[in-house]
Amino acid sequence: MDGYDFKKIENKWQKKWAEKKAFEAEKGSKKKKFYALEMFPYPSGKLHMGHVRNFSIMDAVARHKRMTGHNVLYPIGYDALGLPAENAAIKNKSDPEKWTLKCIDMMKEQQQSMGFSYDMSSEVATCRPEYYRWNQWMFLKLFEKGIAYKKEAPINWCPGCATVLANEQVEEGKCWRCKSVVVKKDLSQWFFKITDYADELLDDLNKLDEWPEKVKVMQKNWIGRSEGTEIYFKVKDMDLTISTFTTRPDTVFGITYLVFAPEHPVVKKLIKGTKDEKKIQKFIEDVGKKSMIERTAEGKEKNGMFTGKYFINPVNGEECPIYIADYAIMDYGTGAVMAVPAHDQRDFDFAKKYKLPVKVVIQPKGKMIDASKMKVAFVDPGILVNSDEFDGTDNETAKAKITKWLEKKKLGKKTVNYKLRDWLISRQRYWGTPIPIVYCDKCGIVPVPEEELPVVLPKGAKFDGKGNPLETVKSFVNTKCPICSGDARRETDTMDTFVDSSWYFFRYTDNMNDKLPFGMKEHKYWMPVDQYIGGVEHAILHLLYARFFTKVLRDIGLTAVDEPFRRLFTQGMVLKDGVKMSKSVGNVVDPGLIIGKYGADTARLFILFAALPEKELEWSDKGVIASYRFLNKVYNLVADNKGKIISVKADAGKLDAKSKYMLSLVHKTIRNVTDDIDNFRFSFAISDIMQLCGETVKFAKTAEDKMHKAVLSEAVYSIIKLMSPFTPHLSEELWTMVGGHDLVSLSAWPRHDESLIDKKADMMDKFVKDTASDIRQIVDLIGKVPSAVNLYVAPLWKHKIYTVAMGKPKNLMGEIMADAEIRKVGKDASKYAQSLMKKPVFVDVLEPLDELSALKESLDFISDEFGCKVKVIRAEDSDAEKAKRAEPGKPGIEVL
Repeated sequence: MDGYDFKKIENKWQKKWAEKKAFEAEKGSKKKKFYALEMFPYPSGKLHMGHVRNFSIMDAVARHKRMTGHNVLYPIGYDALGLPAENAAIKNKSDPEKWTLKCIDMMKEQQQSMGFSYDMSSEVATCRPEYYRWNQWMFLKLFEKGIAYKKEAPINWCPGCATVLANEQVEEGKCWRCKSVVVKKDLSQWFFKITDYADELLDDLNKLDEWPEKVKVMQKNWIGRSEGTEIYFKVKDMDLTISTFTTRPDTVFGITYLVFAPEHPVVKKLIKGTKDEKKIQKFIEDVGKKSMIERTAEGKEKNGMFTGKYFINPVNGEECPIYIADYAIMDYGTGAVMAVPAHDQRDFDFAKKYKLPVKVVIQPKGKMIDASKMKVAFVDPGILVNSDEFDGTDNETAKAKITKWLEKKKLGKKTVNYKLRDWLISRQRYWGTPIPIVYCDKCGIVPVPEEELPVVLPKGAKFDGKGNPLETVKSFVNTKCPICSGDARRETDTMDTFVDSSWYFFRYTDNMNDKLPFGMKEHKYWMPVDQYIGGVEHAILHLLYARFFTKVLRDIGLTAVDEPFRRLFTQGMVLKDGVKMSKSVGNVVDPGLIIGKYGADTARLFILFAALPEKELEWSDKGVIASYRFLNKVYNLVADNKGKIISVKADAGKLDAKSKYMLSLVHKTIRNVTDDIDNFRFSFAISDIMQLCGETVKFAKTAEDKMHKAVLSEAVYSIIKLMSPFTPHLSEELWTMVGGHDLVSLSAWPRHDESLIDKKADMMDKFVKDTASDIRQIVDLIGKVPSAVNLYVAPLWKHKIYTVAMGKPKNLMGEIMADAEIRKVGKDASKYAQSLMKKPVFVDVLEPLDELSALKESLDFISDEFGCKVKVIRAEDSDAEKAKRAEPGKPGIEVL
């Protein structure tokens, strides 16, 4: 496809940006800072469209902030340790370091080809010893404070490969590589005590006003704080007491059985010597092959086995059976669950399956429940029955009363429980940060002295897929004790790569510091991150660990920052043919091919224009071509009219009507685009620029005198600057073409003059955008892609009533009924007028014909936004229910 020479232009400006170090953050600046950061990528070697979208969003924000006078830190880095490199080493019998560094070079080259405005001097790669040295330094600090500790924990063990597997390497209970059945084994491993910070992590979510609510809810649920009661149960004929955690002590008289998590250490004692011991062990092995999602999913059949043992309910002395069940897990409460089938659906289903008793202890007020006829559990509030002295008490009051009774009898206690568990950081892998610990038979667990850091990953490890490659390097494993100088063995576990990404944003602020992870002065200026962008799939682990690490670093005196990310934005996925792009589906679009055929600016423009950033983006080849054509249109607009561009400011008082409209549109577009970029409405911003460009092309044809040329010049200058965050290469070229000095990327962002904006045209524009926003809310609410949208414009009689009501008359009904046209709709008019009497605030609205005209002129915009046909209908011409709901300024919206 013919067009401007984007390859030449892109190469030219990328080279100039690099030569001028245009995007390096200023040191010692007095400017207001802006720290722009996207979640750094794993260097797989090639950018995918998800990367391109993520980076294009952040780059647009960073470029805009530079032009608005901020000192911007927009760093580049790579989350470069981890399993994929090790798997590649096993597959290709290669060195994971060489593979990773090669991938970093490839990815960096592609990032630079997209024109992203990174501060290249800030680069960080977590696989380099100068970075992971500080992981080790922090580990030692956490070890000193007791936050890093070691204990036994279950791991996935492949007997075929004789190695530990990560969860993602277990496929349907089998090893991804040799297909052996994976088993659970206990192994002594390192943990970080994140649970010490559970309350602070939960409470400080309230500080994060500019985080998506869904992310905060996900973190809140993951931490899972719940207040409840711990109850003690004695096992019959054994010197053993079991404790369970419950949020429903009001149901304790209704317990008919108890379940243990199969992996609970007590289970071995319970089943030892019983007739079904072997069967139960086989059941435990089978459960170990299931994921936690399979075990706990609602609606999925729950399985269990009777252990042969009974416990005694402390409140009534009843003997009840002890089961193990797949739905009970060690990671919540005590790993033992009291079961009340009458008042918990999961317990009810299990009881019915295994023919266990159901005992009602809560009745709805004024009604009786027959346990033998129950089809589902009764889980609503009610009054206690069959509960001895607590009969007749409402169940909410009973919770506190029964807990106090249990505490008095020393049969239980009030307690707080968390779903959150300490962070297991041990990985039996090579390609990670070595844990700086040695083991000495004489001195025990000994930390490596700080002056000996970093403990560097050794060369010569064997990558055959069996065991931990670090253990094959004897010169690494065998070492001397730092205390007694005797023979010692080095720790061969490496750290979870989430450690690397839990503090990298601090390192960016001072990445060359070799005395500390980062300096106080440097990070104090930049932190916290002002805008963080990444996928919602990182809502829990990465973001929670980063928050935890920040608080730990604060407590060891490295920072005063409480929360690392002020504002968080989570972008949507990129789809093709309605499905997420992936190699397995075969619907991947290679960004390199798009760049080669249409240029980086086209790729960036399409990515930002095709959908709002938080929504899923459907890839469209036609959309890419349309974006490319638009850029050619802009190029031709400037190239064809550069002789008309003058540096004279338009005198608003001497303009004709056509020029006033043009100038109004320029300033309205500046205002709207500025606001849209600040609020991540890039598609709206680009749409406004496209409209301005279209009008400027028409205006340029008759711009012959000085007055018209001045207006044309202001329009062209504005278009170039407004496009710069989205299409920086073309903008630089056009800026030079019209005589601009230096880089447009570093020029001042244009400012609008409100007095030059046509108020009616402005109202029409706002009306259309508000309508589009309302449609979006409805589409999100119903959760489906619309096939069509009908918009109903309010009738004239409603506009008349609204206008009268705005004046707050003493007798609204009297005034409106004086109008013969309004009297024709009698009851409807009266009902609408009464609704307006309750309205506290009125805003100016358009006339009915102007509303109709505004929507009809914007049909293409609304249709493109929602990918469906849109009709604009006068409410008077339809009997549809939505037509009756149309109001001035608020069309009736029917999504089909």
